[in-house]
Amino acid sequence: MSKVSWGASGGDGKRSPLLGFVPYHELDGRPNVVVDGSPTEGTVLCLTHWPGIASPAEFRADLSAQMAFAYLEAYDRHHPAAAVSNNHFDQDGLVSLYALARPEAALARRDLLIDVARAGDFATFERREAARISMALSAYATPGRSPLDGLAADYAVMTGQLYSELLGRLDELCAHPDRYRYLWAEEDASLEASEAALAMGRATIEEVMDIDLAVVTVGKNAPRAGGHRFAGEWVFGLHPMSICNATDRFALLVIREQSYEFTYRYETWVQYQSRRPRLRVDLSALAERLNSDERGPGRWIAGPVSGLTPTLRLDGAEQSDISPRCFRTAVQDYLRNAQPAWDPYAPGGGKIPA
Repeated sequence: MSKVSWGASGGDGKRSPLLGFVPYHELDGRPNVVVDGSPTEGTVLCLTHWPGIASPAEFRADLSAQMAFAYLEAYDRHHPAAAVSNNHFDQDGLVSLYALARPEAALARRDLLIDVARAGDFATFERREAARISMALSAYATPGRSPLDGLAADYAVMTGQLYSELLGRLDELCAHPDRYRYLWAEEDASLEASEAALAMGRATIEEVMDIDLAVVTVGKNAPRAGGHRFAGEWVFGLHPMSICNATDRFALLVIREQSYEFTYRYETWVQYQSRRPRLRVDLSALAERLNSDERGPGRWIAGPVSGLTPTLRLDGAEQSDISPRCFRTAVQDYLRNAQPAWDPYAPGGGKIPA
């Protein structure tokens, strides 16, 4: 239970109001708390792990949801705000909002809710039901799969719709995830198949510690169905949770025959607190170098270093002309020698000037 009861006086003698959700685009400058996103006009407190945003040091944690639960031990920094909001929809944002808008119910399921947030943001989990709840929440945000009628095309409006619906549904989702099996069963089977491939050696993981890299070598017939990332996004191949739950390395190189993909995990975008991830490098120069060696029809493209999970991949062909040994050597040498290009911890953090 919290040290300060909800709505009790804070250290300055003023009462910190109970918080209620208001869609971000409807705040209109009123005093507000923002969780898991960026502050806006009227924000008096921002609890987020996003890069460069200076949330109070005593509440910092890997996940914004963990920060929100830590704030419940104080609940005295947001006077006169009565509104809490977020500018995007995902699992971490939902749990963060739930903790502040419905603290009693949230505290009763604290560990599970944090695991749901972790599954959504970092593709890792401790409890299988957390992974399944994360899958269901992602389905809600996916046009064509969402059980919600009239999911808005405008992202800001859709974000408000999803939070308004799911803040009222999250307790049931946590208490009875089997009621939502129709939303998570197919993806859960993909996760199970990917985990089995790793367990049986049809996919293997080798860690290169000095560059925080995991090399995932995948057999030709290993699963390809993939799984969700965040909310409403999907990646193919092994289910991302099967990989991220199996390695603590934050840079991933997946090799399937002569198909290659390199990805930085989301932990390297945020102000992660459990440990300091190795800073990202810009992958664009590596893409240029690979293109000079590539004799096949595809072209190598690199996502921006500022992306949530920047990826280096071949566009226009499934297989590269470059051998696995040469490709891996090129990636590892580049990671060792390129200069850091992204620092989420710096004031106003983000992209490091060249």
